Amino acid sequence: MPQRRRAILRLAAGAAVTASFGVRAQAEWPSRPVRIVVPYAPGGSSDTLGRMIAKHLGESLKQTFVVENRAGAAGMVGSQHVARSAPDGYTLVVSGIASHVLAPVANPTMFDPVKDFTHIAMLGGPPLGMVFNAQRGVNDFKGFLAFAAASAQGVSWGSPGQGSHGHLTGEMLRDATKVNMVHISYSGGAPAVNDLVANQIPMGVMTLSSANAQVDAGKLRLLAVSSSRRVAAYPNTPTFAELGHPQLTGTTWFSLSGPPGMPAAVVARLNDAVRKGLQTSALLKQLAAESMETMDLDAPAFTQYVVDEIARWSPAVKLVNSRRS
Repeated sequence: MPQRRRAILRLAAGAAVTASFGVRAQAEWPSRPVRIVVPYAPGGSSDTLGRMIAKHLGESLKQTFVVENRAGAAGMVGSQHVARSAPDGYTLVVSGIASHVLAPVANPTMFDPVKDFTHIAMLGGPPLGMVFNAQRGVNDFKGFLAFAAASAQGVSWGSPGQGSHGHLTGEMLRDATKVNMVHISYSGGAPAVNDLVANQIPMGVMTLSSANAQVDAGKLRLLAVSSSRRVAAYPNTPTFAELGHPQLTGTTWFSLSGPPGMPAAVVARLNDAVRKGLQTSALLKQLAAESMETMDLDAPAFTQYVVDEIARWSPAVKLVNSRRS
């Protein structure tokens, strides 16, 4: 047998063994603990969702799913770590609109939010709420417009941070209403809510899950929500779309992603497990308690959703950045 032919046969045999091993490894997945990186500090919506889905996946797939918090740079530090990990299905990340849409548009040097990840499944997230301090006497959106018209210095309002979903939505609201709104950036929803309750600022735009406890306590007034339909817990609060601003519709969504090039079989299995879990009574109850919505999307449809969200929010991100310069 000529030497070249023997070499080709050896290569073919080696490739067959490698392929067989890859198929077997996929079939056996998960054969060891899986790590889910939450790229934010503990306690927020992403951490809550990450732990909810980790618990469900552990029960569904009969393996340990461990949550690890790696905060920094609006979720980009932990996300970049996962992007550089082995695409074997054992390192995943809680992705979302902040870390994989808004932040990468503002800072494209960290990673490509589409090419550098395998997007697996939508988890869901809370809509934004437009809230007012209850002592200000503003009870609805018309009241906000009247309050703004009477405020010579403009309406001070808070968001969870510069470039956050709440910040961008508030800026879009300012442009749509032509109201003089003066933005104050906070390091998260909790400190913004604290200042709202203390009447240091009159208004805020933030995730409903950050503000709902104070709304329920009567300390804040909920004027509008960014969901596509009214929130069941607040049936008398209109959506922004009902108020004539459909461009503000959206949730601060979170999702599950992994490194680029993950095996299709692993992605499909994870997607199926997540979607089934989000329909269980236990998770539906938890989602409702956190004012969270979700969408039932397969992996290709979810990947397209990420692409569409980047296209949708890029102009707003660039506009806000231009105002800072």
